Amino acid sequence: MKRKSIIELNIAIVNRIFGWRFRVARLTKQSKILNKIIKKALFEDDEIVFVPNSIEVNKKIESDGLEFLPTEVLKEVIRRTDDIVIMDSCLCRSSNDCKDYPQDLGCIFLGPTTKKIPRTVCHEATVEEALEHVDNADAAGLTHMIGKNKIDSIWMNVGPRDGLLTICHCCPCCCLWKVIPDLNQDIVDKIEPLEGVSIDFNEDNCINCGRCLNEVCMADAIVPSDDKVIIDKDKCIGCGLCVNVCNQDAITLSFTDDAVDKVVNRMHGLIKY
Repeated sequence: MKRKSIIELNIAIVNRIFGWRFRVARLTKQSKILNKIIKKALFEDDEIVFVPNSIEVNKKIESDGLEFLPTEVLKEVIRRTDDIVIMDSCLCRSSNDCKDYPQDLGCIFLGPTTKKIPRTVCHEATVEEALEHVDNADAAGLTHMIGKNKIDSIWMNVGPRDGLLTICHCCPCCCLWKVIPDLNQDIVDKIEPLEGVSIDFNEDNCINCGRCLNEVCMADAIVPSDDKVIIDKDKCIGCGLCVNVCNQDAITLSFTDDAVDKVVNRMHGLIKY
């Protein structure tokens, strides 16, 4: 079967079974054997970093006299890459028929393996087009994920997977990574906040409105209490979605500047040519 036919079949399958993702994730906690199988089949050698949306961030990263927004990490990796494609739609949002965020803002894929992705589901992009795509995703209120993600090489039926780097633009309602709270911890440990990002909670500003509790947090790091919410910083992946919905400035993100180059080099180093 030609690769074009396989990827179209895989997309149809994902559309049908996308709702099963939480049940599959819970299996990793229910059985050591199933956890081992699922981890190897879908998450082997994954390395994933969440990059918060820049639009609502109240603080810029300053380094060597320059100013960096969080998404500058994504943009710098894009600038260093020759092979870029943008998917014509988001598999997660289209599978879940998302009504709140654009379904046509698909993932960006980087690296030589992108040459094998059928152009029926994506298009080649220049650096400038990819940078604009990141800005559009920011403006839409999406958060970002960058890294090596085995699931992508599977559903697109491409390889070698070491030649593929994923940049996803995730919404709080339909993203695959909403399964994080249901996954075994050894898989969750593959998912990290952007180095240098920390979540800050101002209890005095919190009015317990509950906006951040409406299935916004992808890691279930925010829980209700009697008068104020509680943020579990050990669970937080720094996606920044809670910052986007909080209109009381009770939740903010802050950054340190010493990790920017390290993160960019690490992410770009995941692409093998």
